[in-house]
Parts: sequence; C-alpha cells; structure tokens
Amino acid sequence: MTFAERPVSAPLFEDLPGDISVSFEFFPPKTEKMEEQLWDAITQLAPLDPSFVSVTYGAGGSTRERTHSTVSRLVRETSLVPAAHLTCVGASKDEIAEIADQYWEAGVRHIVALRGDPPPAQGGVFTPHPEGYSGAADLVAGLKARHDFDISVAAYPEIHPEAASADADLDNLKRKLDAGANRAITQFFFSTDAYFRFLDKALAAGIATPILPGIMPVTSFAAIRRMSGNTEIPGWLEKMFEGLDERPGPRALVAAVAAADLCRRLYQGGVRDFHFYTLNRAEQAYAICQLLGLRPKAEA
Repeated sequence: MTFAERPVSAPLFEDLPGDISVSFEFFPPKTEKMEEQLWDAITQLAPLDPSFVSVTYGAGGSTRERTHSTVSRLVRETSLVPAAHLTCVGASKDEIAEIADQYWEAGVRHIVALRGDPPPAQGGVFTPHPEGYSGAADLVAGLKARHDFDISVAAYPEIHPEAASADADLDNLKRKLDAGANRAITQFFFSTDAYFRFLDKALAAGIATPILPGIMPVTSFAAIRRMSGNTEIPGWLEKMFEGLDERPGPRALVAAVAAADLCRRLYQGGVRDFHFYTLNRAEQAYAICQLLGLRPKAEA
C-alpha cells in the first residue's frame, strides 16, 4: 500500500519515510542579536542536510553588504551550499557583474536571480536601471554568460500581482528558464490545487524544469495578509488561527502542523522537494521536517 492509499483513519503522518529534499531561506541580520538568532537557526537546521540555503536581498539592493557577508560566512564556516539572492533593481549591468564576480571568487556557485521589488521611492513600480537589466530573464542570461552559476528563479502559482494575465506570467517564467535557470521556487501558497494546476499549465507550456513549492509557516497572520499579494488565504486557515494573535506559543504550534499538513498533501501528489521560508527561526521548519519523516544526517 502506498502512502497516498492509506485509509482516512490512519494517523496523518504515520510512516512517512522522509525521502524528501529540503532547502531553507534566511534573511541577513540587521543587529548582533539578530545575527545570533540567524546562526542559531542555521546550526539547528544544518543536520537536516539541506540541498541549499538561500539568503535574501533587500528591495533595491538595500542589504547587499549584509547578504554578501552572510553568504561568505556560510562558505567559510559551514559545509552548506549557499545561494545568494541577487536582483536587478537599481543596479547597472557592470555593478551586477562585479557582485557576481565577488560571489564566484568567494566560492558561491548558486544564485537566486530575481527582478526584485522596487524601493518605495519608485511608488512600487519597477523601472529598469538605464544601464541595467530589463528583468529577471535578462539577469539570468547575463549571469550565465558571466559564470556557470546554478540559478534559481521565482514562480507564482497564483500569478504575480503585476502580471497582465496568467499566460503572461507563465511566459515570463519560461523566458527565465530558457535563459538558463536550473529551477524555480514558488511564492508561498496554501492551496495544493493551485500548485498542481500551475504545474499542469507549466508542463503544457513545455516547462520540465523542477518547480519547488515555497512553504511559509504562519508566524503572524497579519504579516501573511500583508505579504500574500495574489495568494488566496482560505477561510479554514483563517479560522484555524482565530484568537491566536496574542498567543505566540500556540500560534507557532498550529502553524507548524498546518504547514506540515500542506506538505503531506503535496507529498501525496508526488512532491519530494520542499523550500521553507524560515524567517530566521528553526523550530517550525525543523518540526515540519520531523513530521514528514526527515531525520538529522550529521552533526551541525
């Protein structure tokens, strides 16, 4: 009997074999205390043997130095594979080439290439740098021409908020992959149907590149609302977190189980690679992996 054929009465996470691959996203710390929290999270999650760990890049390159510092430390002090986020907002092609060269020289071989969010001064509207890249597909091509990076890009199961249509959004993803990207990572979502419909449409469009689901445990329901964009927040999820705004402990427990159940349903659909947005906290991501049957493979 396969896991998907188990009776409804069986425990949700019974006998999940842990035959999955995981990756984790972190953001560069602003303070010494935040840096301690980040490295505590990295230390706790490292034994799960992630395929890579990514480090984000602020709007308009606002965290450029901190991102580089975090990624460089990962190279020096861990055996993890770091993936540096890189955007084309507010930077010329020469500036991006310099950053790419610095990463390559530091031993970084994986880049998460994104168009990036425009800074507030631009009114939320992306305007290419006069001497820069026009978007993520152009950026991917430029990075590939510079060095043979392993490149990840973003995908949107429920459509990017700025896309003219679902077809236009899918065409943009295909351009990024055709330019040389090795995989896509989705924006977080809460509907397995939305994800699998998106995969079907991608396959129909000739996209065979892996599309990893991005999993975001709910650390704050208000924050999830702000970040959701076009992502549907189902009524059952909202009801699940009702009354937990001022109860961080119970909220974290509920969030871990809700995200693990989402992963379980994705697993039943054949997914074996998961990308977790950790927000620099290890507990929920670790708990989800535990429920999915993944166990530590090495000491941190």
